[in-house]
Amino acid sequence: MTFEPSAVRAIYRYPVKGLSPQSPERTRLAVGQTLPADRLYAIENGPCGFDPAAPAYFPKQRFLMLMRNERLAALRTYFDEADHTLSVFWEGREAARGDLRTKEGRLTIEAFCRRFMPKDLKGPPKVLFGAGHSFSDVARKVVSIINLASVAAVENMIGAPVDPLRFRANLYVAGWPPWREFDLLNRDLRIGTSARLKVVKRIQRCAATNVDPDTGIRDLAIPRALMDNFNHTDCGVYADVTAGGDIGIGDAVSVDE
Repeated sequence: MTFEPSAVRAIYRYPVKGLSPQSPERTRLAVGQTLPADRLYAIENGPCGFDPAAPAYFPKQRFLMLMRNERLAALRTYFDEADHTLSVFWEGREAARGDLRTKEGRLTIEAFCRRFMPKDLKGPPKVLFGAGHSFSDVARKVVSIINLASVAAVENMIGAPVDPLRFRANLYVAGWPPWREFDLLNRDLRIGTSARLKVVKRIQRCAATNVDPDTGIRDLAIPRALMDNFNHTDCGVYADVTAGGDIGIGDAVSVDE
């Protein structure tokens, strides 16, 4: 099979699971890792037993996240990777700021969560971190990839605009026809001059994609539309980084034949 020329159109990382993304122009991939600082922190929604000394995978339902807590979409956040300070903006003003490496900084963010979304909380919110751990939706450390043509196909299918950020992916790729990403399972991708990734899994979509990332309004039914049209809820793929290297917006994406 011959694969069409394609390129990276956007890069996103989500330093705190469930909160807003950051879009670097360039980043560096490392073997067996996520994007740097992607899902580095999470906010526990009631005690889940996470041990920072022995960090392990927990399902996303144990944390604040858009699938159930759409109010989070009303927030804008900025994470400073140099000092791990998280700034939270609500209704156009800074509502909280804290260094997530310190107890005081974490308590500041937790106190804001209690004020902002008390009805969503199942217990005390707690900022979590584990050295070398990513609070991904899957247990393995992967990079998520969305084909922008597939997003356009979803728009046509439901008859409404679909912001690609609803899918909260790391890399958005243009150039492939719709759903070509599903033909990439177990194939190797080259991005830029040195980075290599192996596509390992299709991504099953949940109700988080129904939430408008700007307004926090649950206004679409994307998983249902996918199921009704294709008998599955998949959109996008996960990939393992098999060779590290710098990647950037505009870099070519090629498939090893």
